[in-house]
This record gives sequence, C-alpha cells and structure tokens, in this order.
Amino acid sequence: MAQAPSAAGRLTTHVLDTARGCPAAGMVVHLHRLDGTRRLPVRTVRTNADGRVDGAMLSGDEMQAGIYELVFHAGDYLRAAGDDLPEPAFLDVVPIRFGIADPAAHYHVPLLISAFAYSTYRGS
Repeated sequence: MAQAPSAAGRLTTHVLDTARGCPAAGMVVHLHRLDGTRRLPVRTVRTNADGRVDGAMLSGDEMQAGIYELVFHAGDYLRAAGDDLPEPAFLDVVPIRFGIADPAAHYHVPLLISAFAYSTYRGS
C-alpha cells in the first residue's frame, strides 16, 4: 500500500567528477517516475557550479512512494570538460533507478563520475 505524500520529505542529488577532483558543473539530469513499463518525466535540471541541483528534485506533495530514475548526461559533461571519449563512449548516459519507500524521508542520490567508472549511494 502506497504511503501518503509528506511535506517533510525531499529528493536531492549532486555530481562529483572524481577524475578531476571537482564538482561536475553543468551536467543535465532528468528525473522520471516509473509507472509499470512507463517512464513519466518529472523534472529536468542542470547542476550548478557546486555540482548540485538548485533546490530539491522532489519535495512536499511531489514526494510519493514509488520507483524513480535519475538519468545523468555524463558523456556530454565529460566532452565539454575536455575528455577525448571514444565513440561510442564507455559511459554516456548513466541511469540510476531507485525506490522511495518513505516519502517523509530525505533521499540524497549522488553520482561520482569519471570517463570509465561511476558510483552512487544513498547519502544524507
């Protein structure tokens, strides 16, 4: 049974460029909510100079239990940062699918990226 939305919960993200040791500024990030086999677009943002998104990706009544996907356009960022990527790039678009079980909680889903590796975790 799905939980009711809560004004306290929020979803945030940020991106760090681990090869350069700096925030990944200017990366495009899409958020989708999954409904069965459908991917419903929720929001598209660009990371700021600190590699963060200005404000929450979801908050308040937008926070609902369910399956979500953050899609990071890492290849475009890496090319703009000066990486000479092969074609096709090993990492281009990086999707991270995750579940929100408690809409009242803070879900922080960061991406640590380089041209040949990435990692994520549930942060605070």
